[in-house]
Amino acid sequence: MTPDRFFTLMLLLESRDAVTTQELASALGVSLRTITRDLNWLRDAGLPVTAHRGRLGGVTMLPGSGLDLTRLTPDERDHLSLTGLDEKQRAELNASAESRRALSKIAAAQQRRAHDLLPLTDVVHVDSRPWHQTGVSGTAPASLIGAVRQGRRLRIEYDSTRESCPCDLVVDPYGLFAKAGIWYLVADRAREPRMYRLERIRTWKEVDQPRRIRESQTLATVAAALIDQWEHHHAIEVSATIDRTQIERAQRIFGLRLVRDDHEESATGHKVTIRFLYLEDVRALLPFGSAITVHGPTEARAHLRDLATNLAHHYASSPTS
Repeated sequence: MTPDRFFTLMLLLESRDAVTTQELASALGVSLRTITRDLNWLRDAGLPVTAHRGRLGGVTMLPGSGLDLTRLTPDERDHLSLTGLDEKQRAELNASAESRRALSKIAAAQQRRAHDLLPLTDVVHVDSRPWHQTGVSGTAPASLIGAVRQGRRLRIEYDSTRESCPCDLVVDPYGLFAKAGIWYLVADRAREPRMYRLERIRTWKEVDQPRRIRESQTLATVAAALIDQWEHHHAIEVSATIDRTQIERAQRIFGLRLVRDDHEESATGHKVTIRFLYLEDVRALLPFGSAITVHGPTEARAHLRDLATNLAHHYASSPTS
């Protein structure tokens, strides 16, 4: 259990008379199995956490046995409720100072356990940034968070990978979302959900109109739906054979979009299906070179051939000084 999840779980148990495991799992964005493991960990650590079955049941903690929330300011409680962020991401939101003050107050109020366990913050460190990430330009999360919390529409100038010029867009923001070390603005545009990478937002300004988000939708539900769409929905399925030495690399890159056919494996390669949202996205196969052979569909093979031909022509000419 990460320190952020531990403190958020304790806050939820402290602030409610009873809460179901499903509600805890939804609030923390984890599975029921993970919540059950976390609750068992709290019991093993000596905290009086109990669970009662039935319509009026739920998970509870004896009053006065958990976190001393009265020592926290409203801002400290607000910042501490942010889950899943590492120290760098909290700094990007200008949330580090409030979070550190809140954690230090709670740590000071806790009595040391008889079994003398080391503090979680001493033995757990979270860094969700991807490897080899360099600094990026664009819009910083801290500069945008204030405008998003105002609940206003935004006009953004956005560098789209599919357009030759920046796009001028009016969006209705749900909030900011961090995944794999990358920040996104999650917003509706013309009532359709989108994710905009902050590093591609050149400029932005508030529009003097309240945001118009869809009823019963939240930042968490919209982000989850978009991720599900990217991982499972597709417009084109590419059938290919990948060299055995490259199959693990391909699985890391394409994730759930790659499906192995375990019934068709040879000594040299694995038969796979890779799903892409757009035909243009098959260019992601180019770095594999001859280690991947695309069998179909025809338009995917043709597009890869055109891309490879253009690349060969680019490097066929003599380099200029």
